[in-house]
Amino acid sequence: MMEEEGPRPRNRFTPPVIDAWGVEELRAYIEALREEIGRAEREIGKREASRAAASAFFKLGPQG
Repeated sequence: MMEEEGPRPRNRFTPPVIDAWGVEELRAYIEALREEIGRAEREIGKREASRAAASAFFKLGPQG
């Protein structure tokens, strides 16, 4: 699933006020945060793999 790229937000995360939330709402919020963390970790993995591939290519050169 491709996401549209837009300008980066200045403030990446503003925590909501959760004082009045019920237990189930809090659990759902935690699950959504875990999913977002997983998404960020997968993106980091992709970027690290790309960097490692580029580094290996340039160390070995185009002929290997």
